[in-house]
Amino acid sequence: MVSRFRPGNTRRRGRPRFFTRRRVCAFCVDHVSTIDYKDMSRIRRYVSERARMEPRRKTGTCAKHQRALTIAIKRARHLALLPFIQGQVRTEREAYA
Repeated sequence: MVSRFRPGNTRRRGRPRFFTRRRVCAFCVDHVSTIDYKDMSRIRRYVSERARMEPRRKTGTCAKHQRALTIAIKRARHLALLPFIQGQVRTEREAYA
């Protein structure tokens, strides 16, 4: 174990190299009062490729809007506007064939 008082210490001191900027909630910036489950262009940004909801730490949404977004995504899934799992997305040609 290397002591922090010895010259062999490899820890860096001073300012950190990178500063991660805190994300702001897109719904708060746009002054969105309600998140509609039919607004697919907005909701798709918060769903991953594998049809999973993205966490707050990744999207930057506030807790209030994350709760509303979760309900909207679940409603859209229930009405088959969004897939529950990856691989359920069909094109219009496949749906009517």
